[in-house]
Formats: sequence, structure tokens, C-alpha cells
Amino acid sequence: MGAQAFEDSLHAGRHQALSRFVGRWRGTTRVWFEPGDPVDQAPIEGTIRAVLGGRFLIHEYETRFMGARQEGIAIIGWHIDGNRHEMAWIDSGHTGTQLMFCEGEAGADAFSVLGHYGGHDGSEPWGWRTAIEADGDDRLVITAWNIQPGEAETRAIETVYERVRD
Repeated sequence: MGAQAFEDSLHAGRHQALSRFVGRWRGTTRVWFEPGDPVDQAPIEGTIRAVLGGRFLIHEYETRFMGARQEGIAIIGWHIDGNRHEMAWIDSGHTGTQLMFCEGEAGADAFSVLGHYGGHDGSEPWGWRTAIEADGDDRLVITAWNIQPGEAETRAIETVYERVRD
């Protein structure tokens, strides 16, 4: 990646688009194990901040699942040379001790990345697709789908954030 390519992206490209996500957020997270009604719903609070001169975003959040505290961190970026979004995600309830690496394409006000988990015992890994979409300047929707091998994806988590104004 050349310095000029990054500067261009920061001022009028994908890095500039990502900067719209920066801020403090509060909302609701819903969780599904199968199609139908969610099995749980809880308040969520998060921050998204730019790091390394705007090269990456760090999303830190805290919520509850079935009454137990959950927290997580995602590092989100746009890989200029690879022409793709990349994300590394960890949390206290889903990823265990695994760093989930994801990558995918960009849309106008959104992006979607795909990662995989499991499979360490010789079984086929499952997929996990995450989409992050700005709904205006003050609303952010993060949706994740579980993808069982050989099956269609099913919604697993949906977080609807509203920007917190100080």
C-alpha cells in the first residue's frame, strides 16, 4: 500500500466510509439459535474508535446473554491492496480462545465479512458472516449469521445501535 493510496482512501474512499462508524453507541442485541423468536434480548453499549491514523477501527462492546456478562472486541479495516474488508473478532461468549479472522466485500453504506470457527476436532468448520450497516448517521445495525456446513445461513445475532450524543 502506498502512502498516497491510503490518503486517498482516508479522504474519499473506504477508510473515510468506515470513519462514519466512530462514536459511542447504545442499543439492543437479540440472539437466535434457530429461526423464529429470539432466545434472548439485552441492552448493549459499545464504542468504535479509529486507531493508527484511521487505518483501522476498534469496536469494543459489553452486553449480557441469559443474564451473564459478555464483552467483545473487533478490529475492522479495509485492506487496500487486497481490495477487501478484514476483521478480527474475539468475545467472551462465542469465540472462546479463538481469534476469528473474517474478510469480505464493501457496499455503499455497509460491508459484510465471512469467517469460520470450529473444526479443530476434524469436523468441518462452521461459517460466521457479519454485516455492519449504517442506517443514517446515528443508527448502526450489526447482524451475524451462523452457517452450518452444507446448510443455508441462519440469523444468530442482531445489534441495533443508536449513537450516544454527549
